[in-house]
Amino acid sequence: MQTFTPELPIWPTTAPALRIQVRALVAKHVTALDPRLRANSWAVPDPAFSRALGSAGLIGMTWPKAYGGHDRSPLERYVVLEELLAAGAPVGAHWIADRQTGPLLLRYGTEEVRKHWVPGMARGEVYACIGLSEPNAGSDLASVRATARRNGDEWVLNGQKVWTTNAHLAHVMIALMRSMEGSSRTEGLSQFFVPMDTPGVSIRPIIDLTGGHDFNEVFFDNVRLPASALVGVEGEGWKQVTAELSLERSGPERYLSSTALLIELIRVAGTSPDVAIRALIGRLTAEMWTLRLMSSSIATKITRGEEPTVEATIVKDLGNSFEQSMPELVQAAVETDPGGPESIGLILGHLLQLSPSFSLRGGTREILRSIIARGLGLR
Repeated sequence: MQTFTPELPIWPTTAPALRIQVRALVAKHVTALDPRLRANSWAVPDPAFSRALGSAGLIGMTWPKAYGGHDRSPLERYVVLEELLAAGAPVGAHWIADRQTGPLLLRYGTEEVRKHWVPGMARGEVYACIGLSEPNAGSDLASVRATARRNGDEWVLNGQKVWTTNAHLAHVMIALMRSMEGSSRTEGLSQFFVPMDTPGVSIRPIIDLTGGHDFNEVFFDNVRLPASALVGVEGEGWKQVTAELSLERSGPERYLSSTALLIELIRVAGTSPDVAIRALIGRLTAEMWTLRLMSSSIATKITRGEEPTVEATIVKDLGNSFEQSMPELVQAAVETDPGGPESIGLILGHLLQLSPSFSLRGGTREILRSIIARGLGLR
């Protein structure tokens, strides 16, 4: 049976300077932010702040300089991400492009697509979304029904995607489509690069319980794309997307979405908290530090060129449980009005409504645990 043994990362010597740089940018560009927006901030878009990060060389950090990147290490990037998330900085506009789309295009995209689109992503000016989930399929990602059919020198796309984060802000999408007629499940799937202003692409908003607009439905009605829109190899979309999900599932955002509440709890508790509050702060801090070790150890493996899919899935599952439990634990321990005028009340009320969705994005808990069980040889 396989096991997951985290290893202590060797943090780069540049880490202290990077932390100072990020904190200065946050202090300069993020002022008077609504306390609720500091929670789950990687879903909060601010194009001006994304451009500021791009100008500072803090997007596309690990990408080659030839495509607008900066040839820095995954652990340097990790340092920047955890500083941004701990500060509650609004990084949602460029997040998917930096985390997934840029790396995917650098690995599988055509040279034409890489040169045209990736430098803009590194500047914080080009944003992306991921077209995976479909209606009536739940978390069964392999039940893709949206199609891509070859027609001469073009591909023609038809179908629908749902729960597509920030599709209304994105310039491009990587869409998983069924490109081989008659195929089923994980066979015959391919990924396509879709500029969102292509004729036939339409977007409808999905408004969540808090009134937020992160999710969307996206429709493809005879969307015509050039042959170069195929990303990677036809029919290998499943293999490509599962490798991509490792990047999505293992980052610090998988345990830092509720950090604003913990920081606020520590502030409210002051220097002499009662025994129960002290115990809660200790418990949450210890769990967060453990998740940080696990998550950063995956960044270390990625630095070595490994693909720690199972380890990333474990971090995602444990991180979501941690993030979801925090609002309920704080509510039980602190006398505050969720949604009240104080910062802790505003953040708590927001997370009590929002946190149930954390275990849906990137794969539901049931799907994740199935992946973990197979990876550990338990089934």
